[in-house]
Amino acid sequence: MQFCDDCGSMMQPEGDEMVCSSCGARTGKDEEVAADFVSTEEQSGEEVIETEEGANFEGKPTADDATCEDCGHGVAWYTIKQTGSADEPPTRFFKCKACGHRWREYN
Repeated sequence: MQFCDDCGSMMQPEGDEMVCSSCGARTGKDEEVAADFVSTEEQSGEEVIETEEGANFEGKPTADDATCEDCGHGVAWYTIKQTGSADEPPTRFFKCKACGHRWREYN
C-alpha cells in the first residue's frame, strides 16, 4: 500500500503511476509496494470516516477541551471511529465550531 506524501491518503494505481484518491497528487509506483498491492471492493457508507470537506459534523457531540490549532477556539464537534485494531483506542475526529478547521486525535 502506498500513501500520499502531501496529504497521507491512500494512493490508487493508474498506469505506471500512483494517484492520490484525495488530492490527486501523482508519483511513480514503489516497486516493493506495487508487488504486494491488492485491490479490494469499495467501502460501504458506514465504513467511511466523516473527514471530507462537506461532511456534516453539526449536531454531533461537542468537546469543550479541544483547542483549535488555527483559531484557538476551545469547542469543537467530534466523532469517534475505530481506525486501528480492536485492542487500540479509537481515533477522535474534530471540527472547530468557530472556523471549521478539522483535525484528528489519537489517544
